[in-house]
Amino acid sequence: MKKLIYCPLLLFLLMVSCSQEKFVKEPTLDNGEYFWLEKRDLRSGKYHQQHSKIFGKYVTGYNDFILKGIDKAQSTAMQGGGYFTGITAKPTESPIGYQLKLLGKPLLDPPRTTSYCSGVSYTAFIEGLNLIYQDLKSGLDSLHYEAMRMQEIDGSRRNDGVKFWGHWNADGLGSHFALVQYSKMGKEIKPENLRPGDFVNISWKSGLGHSVVFMGWYQDTNNKKYMLYWSSQESTNGMADQKVAIDKIKEIKAVRLTNPDKLFDFDVTREVNTEIPGNKIQF
Repeated sequence: MKKLIYCPLLLFLLMVSCSQEKFVKEPTLDNGEYFWLEKRDLRSGKYHQQHSKIFGKYVTGYNDFILKGIDKAQSTAMQGGGYFTGITAKPTESPIGYQLKLLGKPLLDPPRTTSYCSGVSYTAFIEGLNLIYQDLKSGLDSLHYEAMRMQEIDGSRRNDGVKFWGHWNADGLGSHFALVQYSKMGKEIKPENLRPGDFVNISWKSGLGHSVVFMGWYQDTNNKKYMLYWSSQESTNGMADQKVAIDKIKEIKAVRLTNPDKLFDFDVTREVNTEIPGNKIQF
């Protein structure tokens, strides 16, 4: 019988290798089937900073970086940070409550410490890019940096439909407008393909909408089905996980980050078609 030899160095190298394999720089894959969470995945509450630890084990590729970006954003407002919308308010609404930067360049000088839904989903996207390109020595050129800004140079609000953030923040299916159409950094996916770290625009049966980052589907002991996501909403006082019943949702549009390198060369003048349909959730 052979004796097992404990080798700390070999164990360390194996752990590093596994860690590097997890955060691979390639699109996240799925098997085309609905992804269901376990009850234990919901135990950390609303304001936790463990999205990468809890939900990252279910994905590889770029979605891992988005989940880590969520944890970075949540760490700035551990109890949500407050929710506020008001274009004409003084000061105006703030998409996120801290000075968000892309590759070291500021995108926003926040007029408030509060946030709202499309602002925090965009923040998760930006912080994910910062992690993907953390070793990049040269940043964005001025043309593409300007296209990603959340404010005009004078600090005024960037209007909906203007460049990347303006499309993301627009009414309707903003993450599709910006990520799939305008920049071609992502692709549309069907509801059954959704995985933690994908972006979703929800159209409620009430007539309103929501911009979120998907965590998973969940079914309780009474067989009632839910979607778990991370976003900013009034009911959670800002940034937090939220579980909502599927029967409240009219339709969704889901997108996934697949080609972040387009950040550096997308056509900043490209037009967007806002008249696109959503998708029904059909289990």
